[in-house]
Amino acid sequence: MKLQFLGAAREVTGSRHLITTEAGKKILLDCGVYQGKGLETDAMNRDLGVDPAEVDHIILSHAHIDHSGLIPYMYRHGFRGSVVCTNATRDLCSIMLPDSGHIQENDNYYFNKKRARQGLKPVEPLYTLDDARKCMELFIGVPYNRKFNIDNDIRVKFTNTGHMLGSGVISIEIRDKGDFVRIAYTGDIGRPENRILRPPDAFPQCDYLITEATYGDRLHPARQDAEAELLRVVTETCADKKGKLIIPSFAIGRTQELVYTLNNYFNEGKLPRVKIYVDSPLAVNATDIFRLHTDTLNRDVQEVMENDPDPFGFSSLQYIKSADDSKKLNTLNEPCVIISASGMMEAGRIKHHLANNLSNPKNTVLAVGYCSPSTLGARILRGDPEVSIFGVIHQVRAKIERIEAFSGHGDYQEMISYLGCQSKEKIKKTFLVHGDADATTAYRSHLHDAGFDKVEIPVLKQVYNL
Repeated sequence: MKLQFLGAAREVTGSRHLITTEAGKKILLDCGVYQGKGLETDAMNRDLGVDPAEVDHIILSHAHIDHSGLIPYMYRHGFRGSVVCTNATRDLCSIMLPDSGHIQENDNYYFNKKRARQGLKPVEPLYTLDDARKCMELFIGVPYNRKFNIDNDIRVKFTNTGHMLGSGVISIEIRDKGDFVRIAYTGDIGRPENRILRPPDAFPQCDYLITEATYGDRLHPARQDAEAELLRVVTETCADKKGKLIIPSFAIGRTQELVYTLNNYFNEGKLPRVKIYVDSPLAVNATDIFRLHTDTLNRDVQEVMENDPDPFGFSSLQYIKSADDSKKLNTLNEPCVIISASGMMEAGRIKHHLANNLSNPKNTVLAVGYCSPSTLGARILRGDPEVSIFGVIHQVRAKIERIEAFSGHGDYQEMISYLGCQSKEKIKKTFLVHGDADATTAYRSHLHDAGFDKVEIPVLKQVYNL
């Protein structure tokens, strides 16, 4: 049996890991897009490293686009196997992948207009809205903690990781030379205390472990500190300075956590009397899916719901879908909070809000999650005095703040604690993915200190015989 790393190798996006069984079956663990490198990203996404028509199954850890976003591209180029995931992941992909297809078409339209002015031929988008809708026919939803037999030689089980709605460790057993080999792929590991979701659950013992290293070199502050910081930033920006607070946020998970936290402050009478806008059609639809999967929510949320039937809505909160209503926020001349996708500030409506508000010193931009080093978000966070948005240079005069404790990724201590459910001496090899060079190197050292031996940091397209 062979394991090849086709993405997220010493990178934080583009998760794709290919297993080729003794019988010749090809299984992709995740199928995500690279993000944040401009034209280089497009070329990397088109180089799959495998013929889509030859892939038998995609097993999906969760719905984030850097883990799921190339499934429509696979479909466009001949993939007709199954996509196996949790029920909530399937529901989220049904809105996230079409949204991504719409963005692909829209971005490609403007990119081709630029190429035409340069006398160059047009290029096709990675995939279309129609591709994204059609590929959903291939999805199979599986409940947590239930072993699913893909065939007589391959079986899979999902265990909650607490990273986002529907996220799960993929525990896959594959018959090889008569015996079953056990591979665990964690996807992204959540934090032990999530504002909304149940905490991560222990997963079955494995022979080979593939695990993330996003925050392998850092620790998060406490959750309570982050919530207090959020209230402080809202108060200082909107009540004291009478400015706008712009919060770039992933539409799935992070936005709902922010809204839930603000909802609690509203119920306690602590929230300043300002309007709060969630400007993301995807976030609006995703919030409806959260309401459908209340069994995945933690006890605190369920208790809040006993007295507050809608923990994702309150009187000063407004969800915005239409582009016209979104544009009205640009001319709104009053203090407010605008939560908008994307979290890395690379695409979506957030770029318009940044373009209209970055240069005003009364305003604040608050980052609440990871930004890949080459993204617009990373450039703003590192203190660049000016940035280019839609080809126009904007001076950065707004206050820039960051609260990392809202991240959906565990820090290195939290991840190592989670992996403590494994008997280390039974793991033949551990592979670190989904982390930059510094994070993976530091995390390998921390894992060694914790008793994990034989820890590998694969390079792109590297092949291992298991």
